[in-house]
Amino acid sequence: MRVRISRKKLRDEVIARIEEISGEQISKCFQCGKCSAGCPSVDSMDILPNQIIRLLQIGEKDEVLASRTIWVCDSCFTCESRCPKGIDVAKVMEAARQIILRANVDKVKPYEIDEKTFEGLPQAGIVSCLRKFTG
Repeated sequence: MRVRISRKKLRDEVIARIEEISGEQISKCFQCGKCSAGCPSVDSMDILPNQIIRLLQIGEKDEVLASRTIWVCDSCFTCESRCPKGIDVAKVMEAARQIILRANVDKVKPYEIDEKTFEGLPQAGIVSCLRKFTG
């Protein structure tokens, strides 16, 4: 598969903003995949964490912002502990979510969770859900 990468896409304002918010240098990633291999939430993701970084490296921000993965990330920081370059992928995911939330677009709907399910959720899961809600 041939992928066209343009200079304009690589210097995209949104990607620069994601790097600024996260404090991470996306270009440092060399795609070892250890972040994806250790992620406990990877089964629920549509794009693997290392693929999110790769998409940002080649300027495909729209695919990243439309992905389910950035909302599924639990921010458990397992990815950071496994990354040989010390890239905190959870911070990159959080930054991508912030880009969307700042436009007042919610992807999670905590008020739609029924009471029985809500009582069974771990406290960390509830806090993680509310962090992804502009409410």
